[in-house]
Amino acid sequence: MANTDWDGTTLGGSLREVHLAERDRLASAARDGEWATVLGMIERSPSLVNAWRPGGNSWFTPVHQAAWLGASPEVVRRMVARGPWLTLRTAAGDRALDIALRRGNAHLAGLLTPVIRHPLRTGVLGGHLHDLIRERADHLVREHRLRLPELEVLTELEKPDMFFPVPGMYGGFGYRLEGEGLVVRSFCRVVGGSGQTHRITTAGCVLVEDGWG
Repeated sequence: MANTDWDGTTLGGSLREVHLAERDRLASAARDGEWATVLGMIERSPSLVNAWRPGGNSWFTPVHQAAWLGASPEVVRRMVARGPWLTLRTAAGDRALDIALRRGNAHLAGLLTPVIRHPLRTGVLGGHLHDLIRERADHLVREHRLRLPELEVLTELEKPDMFFPVPGMYGGFGYRLEGEGLVVRSFCRVVGGSGQTHRITTAGCVLVEDGWG
């Protein structure tokens, strides 16, 4: 299964050359429908199943491309077995399911329909989380043009607990669903006592612990 890190990278310069080349190769293979290459790459490195092309504008992952091209059910079944986030949206706001239906690839609908394990309205919570991230790491968010976490993904995870690593922060933001809100733990490994824990609800964001780490 894929890992639960939210990789917000959108710029090629934020990655090491070897990782950028790997992401480019994956994105090109998915775009061109080279499914043997795509499946081989994500089976060797499961985290790539949710990867988009750094420097690209569409934010299409392999499963979005499979939906667009109308890949065979067997290809999509193998892809889904690696744990892609079926609630993940492209830059245009489309899930893989939305793309498949719009493109006339309804044969993939059953495979691409997300299973929502934790029904929750995530819009307000997501806004508060983004505000907190910018409060603590705004210069890095802007420098790397990071794509901030989308909480809809949490609703489909068996364990709704993710981590958002921030380039240059030497740490990041762990966030998990708890009840109808979030618990967020953020830290910088090279700064002692930088750890903070926040509780986020629809009412706002509250600091509940400071100075750990």
